[in-house]
Amino acid sequence: MNNMAQWDPFSEISALQKQFFDDDWLMPLKNINVPTTDVYTTNGSLVVEAHLPNFEEKDIDVQVGDRSLTISAQHYEAQTAKDKRYLVRESSSSFYRRIALPERADTENVQASLENGILRVTLPLATLPEPKKVAISAKSK
Repeated sequence: MNNMAQWDPFSEISALQKQFFDDDWLMPLKNINVPTTDVYTTNGSLVVEAHLPNFEEKDIDVQVGDRSLTISAQHYEAQTAKDKRYLVRESSSSFYRRIALPERADTENVQASLENGILRVTLPLATLPEPKKVAISAKSK
């Protein structure tokens, strides 16, 4: 008769670790598709591209101020169908990004365009002044 169970002193800690730190608590977020945002400079301008498929121009809001660029988009759709099992079918999606802008970004001449689901925001960058050589004077003792 060998009814002895092997005791693992770390089993309870391991169970707690799995409960609190396992990927399962992220399960509701696993299927969420987060649109990508690219930020780069080209030809003396700062360009922000936000990939917003299924959004139209009327769904998107772009604001510049307080040294930041804010892009938000919200799409809401409702369908009613009496010949199907549902009365109203709703879907919504939203997007929000806030990007810090450098001091030299010209927020007065910002431009935005939407093409094939890609929002492109362009801000001209002021040129940096050329470094100035400073003369050093030596004092004799």
